[in-house]
Amino acid sequence: MAGLEPSGQRKKLIQADNIWKYFGSVAVLKGVDLTLETGQIHALLGGNGAGKSTLMRIIAGLHHVDQGDLYINGEHANKLTPVLSRQLGIHLVPQEPMLFPNLSIEENVLMNMKGNRSELHTRLIALIKEVGANLDLQSPAGQLEVADQQMVEILRGLIRDASILILDEPTSALTPREVNRLFERMRALTAQGVGIFFISHKLNEIREIADIVSILRDGKVVMAGPPKTYTDPEIVRAMTHVEGGTGNVLGDRHQAESYGEPVLEVKDLCGEGFAHLSFSIKAGEVLGLAGVVGSGRTELAETIYGIRKVARGKVLIAGEDATHTSPQMSLDMGLVYLPEDRQSSGLFVNAPLSWNASSLVLYREPAWLQVDKEEIRFQEYVKKLGIVCSDSGQAVKTLSGGNQQKILLAKCLAAKPRVLILDEPTRGVDVAVRADIYRIIDELATSGVAILLISSDHDEVQRLSQRVLTMAHGHPAGMLEGKEITVDAIAQMSFGVNTEEVKASC
Repeated sequence: MAGLEPSGQRKKLIQADNIWKYFGSVAVLKGVDLTLETGQIHALLGGNGAGKSTLMRIIAGLHHVDQGDLYINGEHANKLTPVLSRQLGIHLVPQEPMLFPNLSIEENVLMNMKGNRSELHTRLIALIKEVGANLDLQSPAGQLEVADQQMVEILRGLIRDASILILDEPTSALTPREVNRLFERMRALTAQGVGIFFISHKLNEIREIADIVSILRDGKVVMAGPPKTYTDPEIVRAMTHVEGGTGNVLGDRHQAESYGEPVLEVKDLCGEGFAHLSFSIKAGEVLGLAGVVGSGRTELAETIYGIRKVARGKVLIAGEDATHTSPQMSLDMGLVYLPEDRQSSGLFVNAPLSWNASSLVLYREPAWLQVDKEEIRFQEYVKKLGIVCSDSGQAVKTLSGGNQQKILLAKCLAAKPRVLILDEPTRGVDVAVRADIYRIIDELATSGVAILLISSDHDEVQRLSQRVLTMAHGHPAGMLEGKEITVDAIAQMSFGVNTEEVKASC
């Protein structure tokens, strides 16, 4: 692991000079200059397709430089390979975890590592304690929630003594407590001389952790410097080249006093990972559901939708019993679920865009009508959601993360929901896409759709919800309404702080 120079001076770990990268005739990087020094956290910010991930994949040896020069520890490195990159101490933690689901956590972390297995096992246990993770090393990686999968990816790099760490949206599925632990570990690593590239769309996190931020737009670095030298509106304008801000894009929605009749009612519901949940959502209302990862939020959503079995209690949709339904029965009753993990649970990544957008409703339509309807429906959502693509027949996996999320949202909207469950709808998307999704949520609520919004982003929950139900350890922690809904109140109740104490402080 790299150390700081005796004089305290930083040395350059990465230097990119006038980097260009083409895919076919399209330039995706256009003369990028960038450096990473020992002990430095360098944040990269930019819209989907701005070139952040391409640049990092070049450094990780997954792509080659077409023009310009790349230096690693002062040595020319235009022809990096993944193996050579790892040998040079570079480790890329991808946005979407890439684990072997049937292997244990320990087998995933230590894969291809040389050395005494007993000693490696001891090192891994010590490292897990340092980062504050709670992992059973012998359990299959496929059983982990997204946040824990992300931590396993990070552990892969840390145990290999990476001197250059690339974190691509590492906090997108982490709770605030887990983010704090990750940041503590990042600071400890930089104190030892490790340099970290930190890709994130969360401005508050960049301000908290980064020494320098570089903003990319259309393959170019358009702004670079310490985060404190720029305001949030300046950063957003640099990313989008349009006027914008980070305020409440929906305005103050907490003043609404009346909605339609209850569309979704949950009565003393118990299931795998949660117990005794009761709430209702009226037509046109957004009910936020907050809680740390492991609190039972996703398990609750999957049980309501019919993926998991109900142990006790009732679910009603527009007054009709929907307690023991299947996902298809839920769809027929107007209940639609947008899952947390778009890669494994939401999209068919190798299938065409137009087919994905219609995949929830194909069973309702005669086969001879499907192709024409797919294309018409897809073009409608391209316009409505601002999906950026070249052709309706291209595979979903060829799109940026933000545009993949829009395809998933189009798939849900095509089913014409009366009740829409959104599980982490803005995970891993940029500021502009986030604003688009907020706008769609607002339009859906205005049209009378009842929405259950599950999010680990407490600011997002506060901005969008008329009421907020919090969960802790699988049980209801309390309900916040109106002026009670603050980021601090949501966070405290999610961690089990006494409900009445929290409300009294509002």
